[in-house]
Amino acid sequence: MMDIATPAKTVLGFVGVGKMGLPMIQHLRSAGYRVIACDAAPAGLAAARMAGCEIATDVAACAAEVDLLLSSLPNDAAFAAVARALAASGRSGLCYVDTSTVSPGVSAEFAASLAASGIDYLRVTVSGNPVVARAANLTVMASGPRALYDFVKPLLDTFGKTHFYLGQGEEARVIKLVINLMIAGTAGLMAEALVLGEKGGLEWAQMLDIMGKSAAGSPMVNYKVEPLKAHDYASTFSGLQMIKDLDLIMGEAARVGVPLNLTALMRQMYQAVAAQGDGELDYIATVRYMQRLAGSTEAPAQ
Repeated sequence: MMDIATPAKTVLGFVGVGKMGLPMIQHLRSAGYRVIACDAAPAGLAAARMAGCEIATDVAACAAEVDLLLSSLPNDAAFAAVARALAASGRSGLCYVDTSTVSPGVSAEFAASLAASGIDYLRVTVSGNPVVARAANLTVMASGPRALYDFVKPLLDTFGKTHFYLGQGEEARVIKLVINLMIAGTAGLMAEALVLGEKGGLEWAQMLDIMGKSAAGSPMVNYKVEPLKAHDYASTFSGLQMIKDLDLIMGEAARVGVPLNLTALMRQMYQAVAAQGDGELDYIATVRYMQRLAGSTEAPAQ
């Protein structure tokens, strides 16, 4: 097995060079690791080259060159395609670490096929947006073989120093859905609260400052204070991405038999945001949606 604690002797594979994958790769490169990257999009490959990565033509080619492969993928379908390719690659002994937000069900399905192919599989979900990722301040939540988690922890430390190991199965997938449920709900409540205050005569920027410093303040609320002051809805995580995650959340709730009344309403709110043309904006564009409902003077998206 590779000497992972000695970066100069370690070659990693990385599939998925997007908003989260790119800063992860940059941190691995800064720590001295050699990285072979793979992405279906030309822009992702260009970004990987700029980060100093070597390029593989596809997942199988990437896996053939490394003993440890990481991925950051947009949805269940992309994860399934990568896991299927790895299971068919004949790379017994490969360590696979996936950081995507996907359903516990599809993750468990491919855990079985990966194990049958002799591939060790660790689920590593992260909490934080691309800004947090670039600052190497992600919260890392892992599940799967404990020995594999301990082995790859030097890599995970480059993403953020706050770590939680949750168990042997799909616990990391579930906790990511739990956290994103809270983020979606907070975005909905912020929208209603801000528009209530706005219509009630409060000054917009001061209201946001107070909200951030109040008992209702949280890291997520405070991330949004300055962008909302400027009516800046540039996407760190889009409304369409939130719809995807809310669908995963509702699917898991159906599987385990938990009624999520408020979450169902939030799913409808985000559908309305998308229907109004704001789906590609940041998920906090719930504020613009509420302003329209209330007849407020809506500031243009920036």
